[in-house]
Amino acid sequence: MVAPAQGQSLAKTIFLLTSAACWLIVGASLIYLVPFAMNTFRPSETTGVWMETLSRGGYRPQLAIVGGGGAFLLAVVGNVLWYKTSGDELIRKR
Repeated sequence: MVAPAQGQSLAKTIFLLTSAACWLIVGASLIYLVPFAMNTFRPSETTGVWMETLSRGGYRPQLAIVGGGGAFLLAVVGNVLWYKTSGDELIRKR
């Protein structure tokens, strides 16, 4: 039987929203890096033209590396701190 829903704290709400936003940024960065990764790991004429065209439009994969990496670190550190200080268990034991 499931216990009735109880309101969660403001701190937990902020943590969850921040964590979701960080993971959204990480995912967007990975998508933004696809052309760069394809050209790096599987170079071909097509990926070369793709990168040339994107570069003319201001494509900078370093932005995704720095932004996505920073968001990833923030999400991981935030999760570690949350579960160490809040008393919540990462994996609940039955």
